[in-house]
Amino acid sequence: MKQVSLQELKRHLSRWVDEAAGGERIVITRYHRPVAQLGSVAVAGLHVGSRHGTGIPGPLFDRATNGRFLEVLEDDRGER
Repeated sequence: MKQVSLQELKRHLSRWVDEAAGGERIVITRYHRPVAQLGSVAVAGLHVGSRHGTGIPGPLFDRATNGRFLEVLEDDRGER
């Protein structure tokens, strides 16, 4: 567990967030008294693979829907 003053946290926020994301528990102090803590978030069921963030978003459909988005979506799902 590390302690950091609020002023230091403001100056180097990204550094402290990186440490917290890495598993370190950071206690934030104001006037040498603990007031808050910073830590990582464990999200159940979330898998981030090795290719996370490397994709380029593309078009949702191969062709234009001409305003018939829901009809095309239903056809795609086989609900029609």
